[in-house]
Amino acid sequence: MTLDKLKRDARTIFEAGLKAVDPATAVKNHLKRQGDKLHLQGQEYDLRNYENIYVIGMGKAAASMAKAIEEIIGDRLTSGIVNVKYGHTVVLDIVKTNEAAHPVPDEAGLTGTKEIIELLKKTGENDLVICLISGGGSALLPSPAGNLTLEDKQTITKSLLECGATIHEINSIRKQISSVKGGRLAELVYPSTLISLILSDVIGDDLDVIASGPTVPDTHTFHDCRNIIERYKLGERTPKRVIDYIEMGCKGEIEDTPKAQSPIFKRTQNAIVGSNILAVSAAKEKAEELGYNSMILSTFIHGETEEVAKVHTAISKEIISSGNPVKKPACIISGGETTVTIEGKGYGGRNQEFVLAAALDIDGLNNVVVLSGGTDGDDGPTDAAGAIADGTTIERASKSGLNAYEHLCENNSYNFFKPLGDLLITGPTNTNVMDLRVLLIS
Repeated sequence: MTLDKLKRDARTIFEAGLKAVDPATAVKNHLKRQGDKLHLQGQEYDLRNYENIYVIGMGKAAASMAKAIEEIIGDRLTSGIVNVKYGHTVVLDIVKTNEAAHPVPDEAGLTGTKEIIELLKKTGENDLVICLISGGGSALLPSPAGNLTLEDKQTITKSLLECGATIHEINSIRKQISSVKGGRLAELVYPSTLISLILSDVIGDDLDVIASGPTVPDTHTFHDCRNIIERYKLGERTPKRVIDYIEMGCKGEIEDTPKAQSPIFKRTQNAIVGSNILAVSAAKEKAEELGYNSMILSTFIHGETEEVAKVHTAISKEIISSGNPVKKPACIISGGETTVTIEGKGYGGRNQEFVLAAALDIDGLNNVVVLSGGTDGDDGPTDAAGAIADGTTIERASKSGLNAYEHLCENNSYNFFKPLGDLLITGPTNTNVMDLRVLLIS
Protein backbone atom coordinates (compact mmCIF):
# COMPACT_ATOMS: atom_id res chain seq x y z
CA MET A 1 0.00 0.00 0.00
CA THR A 2 1.56 3.29 -1.11
CA LEU A 3 1.78 6.45 0.96
CA ASP A 4 -0.38 8.23 -1.60
CA LYS A 5 -3.16 5.67 -1.06
CA LEU A 6 -2.81 5.96 2.72
CA LYS A 7 -3.19 9.74 2.47
CA ARG A 8 -6.22 9.41 0.21
CA ASP A 9 -7.78 6.92 2.61
CA ALA A 10 -7.13 9.18 5.59
CA ARG A 11 -8.94 12.05 3.86
CA THR A 12 -11.81 9.75 2.86
CA ILE A 13 -12.19 8.58 6.46
CA PHE A 14 -12.15 12.18 7.73
CA GLU A 15 -14.77 13.20 5.16
CA ALA A 16 -17.03 10.33 6.23
CA GLY A 17 -16.90 11.71 9.77
CA LEU A 18 -17.89 15.17 8.52
CA LYS A 19 -20.81 13.82 6.52
CA ALA A 20 -22.21 12.10 9.62
CA VAL A 21 -22.57 15.39 11.51
CA ASP A 22 -24.27 17.46 8.83
CA PRO A 23 -26.27 20.00 10.90
CA ALA A 24 -29.48 19.93 8.84
CA THR A 25 -29.55 16.13 8.93
CA ALA A 26 -28.90 16.16 12.68
CA VAL A 27 -31.88 18.47 13.26
CA LYS A 28 -34.20 16.40 11.06
CA ASN A 29 -33.12 13.17 12.75
CA HIS A 30 -34.35 14.47 16.11
CA LEU A 31 -37.09 17.04 15.46
CA LYS A 32 -40.05 15.42 13.69
CA ARG A 33 -43.33 16.98 12.60
CA GLN A 34 -46.58 15.07 12.19
CA GLY A 35 -49.37 17.43 11.23
CA ASP A 36 -49.55 20.07 13.96
CA LYS A 37 -47.40 18.08 16.37
CA LEU A 38 -43.66 18.46 16.89
CA HIS A 39 -41.79 15.57 18.49
CA LEU A 40 -38.37 15.96 20.11
CA GLN A 41 -36.75 13.21 22.16
CA GLY A 42 -39.95 12.10 23.90
CA GLN A 43 -41.56 15.54 24.18
CA GLU A 44 -44.54 16.65 22.10
CA TYR A 45 -45.46 20.22 21.12
CA ASP A 46 -48.79 21.15 19.56
CA LEU A 47 -48.17 24.02 17.14
CA ARG A 48 -51.81 25.10 17.44
CA ASN A 49 -51.06 26.24 21.00
CA TYR A 50 -48.61 28.92 19.86
CA GLU A 51 -49.39 32.33 18.41
CA ASN A 52 -45.88 32.81 17.03
CA ILE A 53 -42.88 30.59 16.39
CA TYR A 54 -39.46 32.26 16.39
CA VAL A 55 -35.98 30.95 15.64
CA ILE A 56 -32.79 32.27 17.18
CA GLY A 57 -29.34 30.78 16.89
CA MET A 58 -25.64 31.17 17.41
CA GLY A 59 -22.68 29.15 16.19
CA LYS A 60 -20.92 27.94 13.06
CA ALA A 61 -23.74 25.53 12.22
CA ALA A 62 -26.64 27.84 13.05
CA ALA A 63 -27.51 28.74 9.44
CA SER A 64 -27.61 25.10 8.30
CA MET A 65 -29.70 24.18 11.33
CA ALA A 66 -32.07 27.08 10.59
CA LYS A 67 -32.51 25.79 7.04
CA ALA A 68 -33.76 22.51 8.46
CA ILE A 69 -36.17 24.36 10.79
CA GLU A 70 -37.58 26.33 7.86
CA GLU A 71 -38.27 23.05 6.06
CA ILE A 72 -39.85 21.42 9.12
CA ILE A 73 -41.96 24.32 10.40
CA GLY A 74 -42.80 25.83 7.01
CA ASP A 75 -45.26 28.74 6.88
CA ARG A 76 -45.94 28.46 10.64
CA LEU A 77 -42.55 30.07 11.25
CA THR A 78 -42.93 33.76 12.15
CA SER A 79 -39.34 35.03 11.90
CA GLY A 80 -35.84 34.49 13.23
CA ILE A 81 -32.23 35.63 13.54
CA VAL A 82 -29.03 33.57 13.73
CA ASN A 83 -25.43 34.68 14.28
CA VAL A 84 -22.80 32.68 12.36
CA LYS A 85 -19.09 32.90 11.67
CA TYR A 86 -18.07 34.77 8.55
CA GLY A 87 -18.50 32.46 5.56
CA HIS A 88 -20.58 29.83 7.38
CA THR A 89 -23.84 30.71 5.64
CA VAL A 90 -26.60 29.10 3.59
CA VAL A 91 -29.52 30.66 1.76
CA LEU A 92 -32.51 31.10 4.10
CA ASP A 93 -36.03 32.21 3.22
CA ILE A 94 -37.35 33.47 6.57
CA VAL A 95 -34.54 33.54 9.10
CA LYS A 96 -32.08 36.44 8.98
CA THR A 97 -28.35 35.63 9.07
CA ASN A 98 -25.77 37.84 10.79
CA GLU A 99 -22.11 37.08 10.09
CA ALA A 100 -19.56 37.83 12.82
CA ALA A 101 -16.08 36.96 14.10
CA HIS A 102 -14.85 33.84 15.91
CA PRO A 103 -13.05 33.00 18.23
CA VAL A 104 -12.58 36.64 19.33
CA PRO A 105 -15.92 38.53 19.12
CA ASP A 106 -16.38 41.70 17.09
CA GLU A 107 -18.88 44.56 16.63
CA ALA A 108 -20.90 42.56 14.09
CA GLY A 109 -21.49 39.87 16.71
CA LEU A 110 -22.53 42.50 19.23
CA THR A 111 -24.99 44.02 16.77
CA GLY A 112 -26.43 40.62 15.91
CA THR A 113 -26.87 39.78 19.58
CA LYS A 114 -28.71 43.05 20.19
CA GLU A 115 -31.09 42.11 17.35
CA ILE A 116 -31.75 38.72 18.95
CA ILE A 117 -32.46 40.38 22.30
CA GLU A 118 -34.88 42.84 20.66
CA LEU A 119 -36.67 39.93 18.97
CA LEU A 120 -37.06 38.13 22.31
CA LYS A 121 -38.57 41.23 23.88
CA LYS A 122 -41.55 40.73 21.54
CA THR A 123 -42.25 37.18 22.69
CA GLY A 124 -44.94 36.19 25.15
CA GLU A 125 -46.35 33.27 27.10
CA ASN A 126 -48.14 31.85 24.05
CA ASP A 127 -45.08 31.82 21.80
CA LEU A 128 -42.56 29.11 20.93
CA VAL A 129 -38.87 29.94 20.58
CA ILE A 130 -36.53 27.45 18.90
CA CYS A 131 -32.88 28.12 19.76
CA LEU A 132 -30.13 26.62 17.58
CA ILE A 133 -26.78 26.25 19.34
CA SER A 134 -23.48 25.01 17.94
CA GLY A 135 -19.74 25.41 18.38
CA GLY A 136 -18.53 28.99 18.26
CA GLY A 137 -21.73 30.20 19.87
CA SER A 138 -19.91 31.93 22.73
CA ALA A 139 -17.92 34.27 20.51
CA LEU A 140 -20.87 34.79 18.18
CA LEU A 141 -23.26 35.87 20.94
CA PRO A 142 -21.36 38.69 22.69
CA SER A 143 -23.27 40.92 25.08
CA PRO A 144 -21.06 42.27 27.87
CA ALA A 145 -22.60 42.42 31.33
CA GLY A 146 -22.72 45.50 33.54
CA ASN A 147 -20.23 48.20 32.60
CA LEU A 148 -18.01 45.83 30.62
CA THR A 149 -17.18 46.54 26.97
CA LEU A 150 -16.65 44.46 23.85
CA GLU A 151 -12.96 45.34 24.07
CA ASP A 152 -12.86 43.85 27.60
CA LYS A 153 -14.33 40.61 26.28
CA GLN A 154 -11.93 40.55 23.32
CA THR A 155 -8.93 40.99 25.61
CA ILE A 156 -9.85 38.32 28.14
CA THR A 157 -10.85 35.87 25.38
CA LYS A 158 -7.51 36.32 23.62
CA SER A 159 -5.59 35.87 26.88
CA LEU A 160 -7.48 32.67 27.72
CA LEU A 161 -6.92 31.23 24.23
CA GLU A 162 -3.19 31.92 24.34
CA CYS A 163 -2.53 30.58 27.84
CA GLY A 164 -3.80 27.07 27.03
CA ALA A 165 -7.01 27.21 29.10
CA THR A 166 -9.59 24.54 28.31
CA ILE A 167 -12.92 25.39 26.70
CA HIS A 168 -14.59 24.61 30.04
CA GLU A 169 -12.43 27.24 31.74
CA ILE A 170 -12.81 29.79 28.95
CA ASN A 171 -16.58 29.48 28.96
CA SER A 172 -16.79 29.64 32.76
CA ILE A 173 -15.53 33.20 32.51
CA ARG A 174 -17.50 34.05 29.37
CA LYS A 175 -20.73 33.15 31.18
CA GLN A 176 -20.18 35.39 34.16
CA ILE A 177 -19.26 38.48 32.13
CA SER A 178 -22.18 38.14 29.70
CA SER A 179 -25.81 39.27 29.83
CA VAL A 180 -27.03 36.35 27.69
CA LYS A 181 -24.88 33.31 28.55
CA GLY A 182 -25.03 30.95 31.51
CA GLY A 183 -28.82 30.56 31.28
CA ARG A 184 -29.52 34.26 30.84
CA LEU A 185 -30.84 33.81 27.30
CA ALA A 186 -33.48 31.45 28.69
CA GLU A 187 -34.29 34.20 31.18
CA LEU A 188 -34.95 36.56 28.27
CA VAL A 189 -37.16 33.98 26.52
CA TYR A 190 -39.27 33.22 29.63
CA PRO A 191 -42.28 32.81 29.86
CA SER A 192 -42.32 31.60 26.23
CA THR A 193 -41.79 27.89 25.59
CA LEU A 194 -38.16 27.26 24.64
CA ILE A 195 -36.67 24.39 22.62
CA SER A 196 -32.89 24.32 22.22
CA LEU A 197 -31.33 22.06 19.59
CA ILE A 198 -27.64 21.67 20.32
CA LEU A 199 -24.70 20.49 18.23
CA SER A 200 -22.02 19.71 20.81
CA ASP A 201 -18.42 20.84 20.42
CA VAL A 202 -17.20 20.14 23.95
CA ILE A 203 -15.80 17.05 25.62
CA GLY A 204 -18.47 15.21 27.56
CA ASP A 205 -21.29 17.21 25.87
CA ASP A 206 -21.69 19.39 28.98
CA LEU A 207 -24.76 21.51 28.25
CA ASP A 208 -23.61 24.44 30.37
CA VAL A 209 -20.31 24.62 28.48
CA ILE A 210 -21.52 24.36 24.86
CA ALA A 211 -21.65 27.97 23.61
CA SER A 212 -21.42 28.93 27.31
CA GLY A 213 -24.83 27.40 28.06
CA PRO A 214 -27.18 30.28 27.15
CA THR A 215 -30.32 28.20 27.74
CA VAL A 216 -29.32 25.89 30.62
CA PRO A 217 -28.69 26.32 34.36
CA ASP A 218 -25.15 27.44 35.13
CA THR A 219 -23.01 25.23 37.37
CA HIS A 220 -20.15 27.73 37.65
CA THR A 221 -19.70 30.79 39.86
CA PHE A 222 -17.73 34.02 40.08
CA HIS A 223 -15.33 32.21 42.43
CA ASP A 224 -14.52 29.74 39.62
CA CYS A 225 -13.63 32.69 37.39
CA ARG A 226 -11.27 34.15 39.98
CA ASN A 227 -9.57 30.76 40.41
CA ILE A 228 -9.03 30.38 36.65
CA ILE A 229 -7.46 33.83 36.35
CA GLU A 230 -5.14 33.02 39.26
CA ARG A 231 -4.32 29.54 37.91
CA TYR A 232 -3.04 30.92 34.60
CA LYS A 233 -1.55 34.08 36.13
CA LEU A 234 -3.71 36.30 33.95
CA GLY A 235 -4.15 39.14 36.41
CA GLU A 236 -1.97 41.57 34.46
CA ARG A 237 -3.47 40.49 31.12
CA THR A 238 -7.08 40.87 32.26
CA PRO A 239 -8.83 44.26 31.97
CA LYS A 240 -9.33 45.92 35.37
CA ARG A 241 -13.08 46.24 34.72
CA VAL A 242 -13.30 42.44 34.32
CA ILE A 243 -11.31 41.83 37.53
CA ASP A 244 -13.48 44.31 39.43
CA TYR A 245 -16.70 42.82 38.05
CA ILE A 246 -15.68 39.28 39.05
CA GLU A 247 -14.66 40.47 42.53
CA MET A 248 -18.04 42.16 42.96
CA GLY A 249 -19.66 38.88 42.01
CA CYS A 250 -17.57 36.96 44.53
CA LYS A 251 -18.77 39.38 47.22
CA GLY A 252 -22.39 38.85 46.23
CA GLU A 253 -22.80 42.40 44.96
CA ILE A 254 -23.83 41.15 41.51
CA GLU A 255 -26.54 38.56 40.92
CA ASP A 256 -25.14 35.20 39.85
CA THR A 257 -26.19 33.34 36.72
CA PRO A 258 -29.48 31.33 36.90
CA LYS A 259 -29.17 27.98 38.66
CA ALA A 260 -31.14 24.72 38.30
CA GLN A 261 -33.85 25.68 40.77
CA SER A 262 -34.85 28.78 38.77
CA PRO A 263 -38.45 28.64 37.41
CA ILE A 264 -37.29 29.98 34.01
CA PHE A 265 -36.20 26.46 33.02
CA LYS A 266 -39.58 24.80 33.62
CA ARG A 267 -40.72 25.47 30.05
CA THR A 268 -37.35 24.68 28.45
CA GLN A 269 -36.12 21.56 26.68
CA ASN A 270 -32.44 21.24 25.75
CA ALA A 271 -31.65 18.46 23.27
CA ILE A 272 -28.26 17.43 21.88
CA VAL A 273 -28.75 16.47 18.21
CA GLY A 274 -25.12 15.90 17.19
CA SER A 275 -21.74 15.27 18.81
CA ASN A 276 -18.18 14.09 18.27
CA ILE A 277 -19.00 10.41 18.79
CA LEU A 278 -21.20 10.45 15.67
CA ALA A 279 -18.32 11.71 13.54
CA VAL A 280 -15.81 9.32 15.09
CA SER A 281 -18.14 6.31 14.70
CA ALA A 282 -18.82 7.12 11.05
CA ALA A 283 -15.08 7.47 10.43
CA LYS A 284 -14.47 4.06 11.99
CA GLU A 285 -17.17 2.52 9.81
CA LYS A 286 -15.58 3.98 6.67
CA ALA A 287 -12.11 2.79 7.72
CA GLU A 288 -13.39 -0.77 8.14
CA GLU A 289 -15.11 -0.52 4.77
CA LEU A 290 -11.70 0.37 3.29
CA GLY A 291 -10.15 -2.73 4.87
CA TYR A 292 -8.50 -1.36 8.03
CA ASN A 293 -8.61 -2.99 11.45
CA SER A 294 -10.02 0.00 13.30
CA MET A 295 -10.24 1.22 16.86
CA ILE A 296 -11.71 4.31 18.49
CA LEU A 297 -9.12 5.49 20.98
CA SER A 298 -11.37 8.04 22.72
CA THR A 299 -13.64 11.01 22.09
CA PHE A 300 -12.48 12.60 25.36
CA ILE A 301 -8.97 13.52 24.19
CA HIS A 302 -7.70 16.78 25.70
CA GLY A 303 -4.48 18.29 26.98
CA GLU A 304 -1.46 19.99 25.42
CA THR A 305 -1.40 19.23 21.70
CA GLU A 306 2.26 18.25 21.46
CA GLU A 307 1.97 15.73 24.30
CA VAL A 308 -1.25 14.25 22.92
CA ALA A 309 0.49 13.78 19.56
CA LYS A 310 3.26 11.74 21.22
CA VAL A 311 0.71 9.39 22.75
CA HIS A 312 -0.89 8.80 19.35
CA THR A 313 2.40 8.14 17.60
CA ALA A 314 3.46 5.80 20.42
CA ILE A 315 0.40 3.69 19.63
CA SER A 316 1.34 3.57 15.94
CA LYS A 317 4.83 2.34 16.90
CA GLU A 318 3.31 -0.34 19.13
CA ILE A 319 1.14 -1.54 16.25
CA ILE A 320 4.22 -1.82 14.03
CA SER A 321 6.21 -3.59 16.75
CA SER A 322 3.71 -5.99 18.32
CA GLY A 323 0.39 -5.76 16.48
CA ASN A 324 -1.27 -4.24 19.54
CA PRO A 325 -3.88 -2.89 20.15
CA VAL A 326 -4.93 -3.75 16.57
CA LYS A 327 -3.14 -5.55 13.76
CA LYS A 328 -2.02 -4.02 10.49
CA PRO A 329 -3.46 -2.59 8.32
CA ALA A 330 -4.65 -0.46 11.22
CA CYS A 331 -6.66 2.69 11.77
CA ILE A 332 -6.70 4.54 15.07
CA ILE A 333 -9.36 7.25 15.39
CA SER A 334 -9.82 9.78 18.16
CA GLY A 335 -11.90 12.85 18.88
CA GLY A 336 -11.99 15.65 21.40
CA GLU A 337 -10.12 18.93 21.52
CA THR A 338 -6.57 19.72 22.57
CA THR A 339 -5.05 23.04 23.61
CA VAL A 340 -1.95 24.96 22.58
CA THR A 341 0.01 27.24 24.89
CA ILE A 342 1.16 29.99 22.54
CA GLU A 343 4.86 30.77 23.01
CA GLY A 344 5.90 31.73 19.48
CA LYS A 345 4.72 34.29 16.96
CA GLY A 346 3.87 31.93 14.12
CA TYR A 347 0.65 31.04 12.33
CA GLY A 348 -1.29 27.83 12.80
CA GLY A 349 -3.82 25.91 14.86
CA ARG A 350 -4.01 22.99 17.27
CA ASN A 351 -4.64 20.39 14.53
CA GLN A 352 -1.73 21.53 12.37
CA GLU A 353 0.48 21.64 15.45
CA PHE A 354 -0.63 18.12 16.40
CA VAL A 355 0.37 16.82 12.97
CA LEU A 356 3.72 18.65 13.03
CA ALA A 357 4.59 17.18 16.43
CA ALA A 358 3.51 13.75 15.20
CA ALA A 359 5.56 14.11 12.01
CA LEU A 360 8.71 14.61 14.08
CA ASP A 361 7.93 11.48 16.08
CA ILE A 362 7.22 9.19 13.08
CA ASP A 363 10.12 10.48 11.00
CA GLY A 364 11.56 7.60 8.97
CA LEU A 365 8.74 5.15 9.66
CA ASN A 366 7.39 3.46 6.57
CA ASN A 367 3.70 3.46 5.73
CA VAL A 368 2.41 5.58 8.62
CA VAL A 369 0.07 8.52 8.01
CA VAL A 370 -1.40 10.92 10.55
CA LEU A 371 -4.24 13.39 9.89
CA SER A 372 -5.90 15.82 12.26
CA GLY A 373 -8.64 18.26 11.38
CA GLY A 374 -11.29 20.47 12.89
CA THR A 375 -14.77 19.39 11.84
CA ASP A 376 -15.70 23.05 11.32
CA GLY A 377 -13.10 23.47 8.60
CA ASP A 378 -11.22 26.06 10.67
CA ASP A 379 -8.03 25.48 12.62
CA GLY A 380 -7.13 28.51 14.69
CA PRO A 381 -7.11 31.69 12.60
CA THR A 382 -6.12 29.85 9.40
CA ASP A 383 -8.04 28.77 6.30
CA ALA A 384 -7.07 25.12 6.87
CA ALA A 385 -8.96 22.51 8.86
CA GLY A 386 -5.71 20.78 9.79
CA ALA A 387 -2.88 18.89 8.12
CA ILE A 388 -1.61 15.46 7.09
CA ALA A 389 1.87 13.93 7.46
CA ASP A 390 3.78 10.69 6.98
CA GLY A 391 7.19 9.21 7.73
CA THR A 392 8.81 11.17 4.88
CA THR A 393 7.42 14.59 5.83
CA ILE A 394 10.45 15.77 7.83
CA GLU A 395 12.87 14.67 5.11
CA ARG A 396 10.84 16.39 2.39
CA ALA A 397 10.65 19.53 4.51
CA SER A 398 14.42 19.58 5.11
CA LYS A 399 15.07 19.41 1.38
CA SER A 400 12.83 22.48 1.04
CA GLY A 401 14.76 24.36 3.73
CA LEU A 402 12.06 23.95 6.41
CA ASN A 403 13.17 23.24 9.99
CA ALA A 404 10.38 21.32 11.71
CA TYR A 405 11.61 21.99 15.27
CA GLU A 406 11.83 25.73 14.69
CA HIS A 407 8.33 25.84 13.22
CA LEU A 408 6.96 23.85 16.16
CA CYS A 409 8.61 26.12 18.73
CA GLU A 410 7.25 29.19 16.94
CA ASN A 411 3.72 27.75 16.68
CA ASN A 412 4.17 28.16 12.93
CA SER A 413 2.70 24.91 11.66
CA TYR A 414 0.67 26.49 8.83
CA ASN A 415 3.80 27.87 7.16
CA PHE A 416 5.46 24.48 7.55
CA PHE A 417 2.76 22.45 5.81
CA LYS A 418 1.68 24.94 3.15
CA PRO A 419 4.86 24.69 1.01
CA LEU A 420 4.62 20.88 1.25
CA GLY A 421 1.02 20.86 -0.01
CA ASP A 422 -0.04 18.95 3.11
CA LEU A 423 -2.62 21.30 4.59
CA LEU A 424 -6.12 19.86 5.00
CA ILE A 425 -8.39 22.36 3.26
CA THR A 426 -12.15 21.81 3.43
CA GLY A 427 -13.56 25.33 3.49
CA PRO A 428 -16.37 26.13 5.96
CA THR A 429 -18.24 22.89 6.70
CA ASN A 430 -21.14 24.61 8.52
CA THR A 431 -20.81 22.10 11.35
CA ASN A 432 -18.66 21.83 14.46
CA VAL A 433 -18.23 18.82 16.75
CA MET A 434 -14.60 19.32 17.82
CA ASP A 435 -11.66 17.58 16.13
CA LEU A 436 -11.16 14.26 14.35
CA ARG A 437 -7.77 12.49 14.19
CA VAL A 438 -6.89 9.53 11.95
CA LEU A 439 -3.74 7.37 12.14
CA LEU A 440 -3.21 4.77 9.42
CA ILE A 441 -0.55 2.02 9.47
CA SER A 442 -0.36 -0.28 6.47
